[in-house]
Amino acid sequence: MDLRSEFDVPAPAVVLAEGEFGTPHGKTANGVVMHSELFDARVVVDSTRAGQKVGDVLGRDDVPEIPIVGSVEDALEHAPEAAALVIGVAPAGGALPDEWVDDIRDAMRAGCDVVSGLHTFLSDDPDWQSLAEECGVSLYDVRKSPPASELRVGDGRVDDADADVVLTMGTDCAVGKRTTTFELYRAAREAGLDAGWVATGQTGVMVGAHRGVVVDRVPADFTSGIVEDMVCAVAEDHDIVFVEGQAALSHRAYAGVTMGLLQGAWPDAVVVVDEPGRERREDFDQFAVPAVEDEADRIESLSDATVAAVSTWGDPAELDYSVPAANVYHEGGPNRLLDAVREVL
Repeated sequence: MDLRSEFDVPAPAVVLAEGEFGTPHGKTANGVVMHSELFDARVVVDSTRAGQKVGDVLGRDDVPEIPIVGSVEDALEHAPEAAALVIGVAPAGGALPDEWVDDIRDAMRAGCDVVSGLHTFLSDDPDWQSLAEECGVSLYDVRKSPPASELRVGDGRVDDADADVVLTMGTDCAVGKRTTTFELYRAAREAGLDAGWVATGQTGVMVGAHRGVVVDRVPADFTSGIVEDMVCAVAEDHDIVFVEGQAALSHRAYAGVTMGLLQGAWPDAVVVVDEPGRERREDFDQFAVPAVEDEADRIESLSDATVAAVSTWGDPAELDYSVPAANVYHEGGPNRLLDAVREVL
């Protein structure tokens, strides 16, 4: 999916994050506010945090100071020019909460397209389709799997891509692979490099990756092929392509997706993302998190890539990694990771 081609970038947007802004369950909303090149977030909707400061909620001092309000009606008063409503939370079960229906309808009637990460697809519902036609707006369900006509198995064509490929991988889920990917991409752009990036989760798609798909919606046989196609497409227009990874090769639940990404991207360099204090897997306490060195060995034994660096959420000065390490939230952190990547390339 290439949402960049659907909007005049950056498109003014209302971000719906009801009850979850600043929490892990609101990570899409958080990411759109902090990082989006696609949407210019003008206001956040979360009645539980209405009146608070965005920077305080996110714990960041480098984010826009936009209002947090209690309803879409209030949001549209602050941002009547909004072109999109971004649904930045996927509630448990992924269904559309009844209490959000009127808010979404209000946004559509105000001329907002709807960009949704819900498991329930608005664009498949006749009632939502009818309202969209009536209002002259579009419905974008970013979790939809690509059509069958776009699915194929990987065939190695990425080997001929005329660009360097850098993949972020991790020691576990939810360690910051998307954040690290974006920070590397942004640091590369600021350094004057012709960089693009590929997203493999909904937040990255909604932040504005040059190509993206929610890879866990792709049938297993076609994971490497769809990733390969996206990397090749971005490589046509850029000299270096950063690819967002998922899960970990050592993760017994999700390693199949990780392997498909590694094979499809077939990177030149890898940055491993690690949370040093995490000993047990997120949501899988029965599994231990391996050492970074063990994960790096797996990566290098199953590909031609070199592990260039570690993106850590700890203090690199207090940790003993075998390759250069940096925290992307520390001053100069993304640049140090990029320097290590460029050394390998």
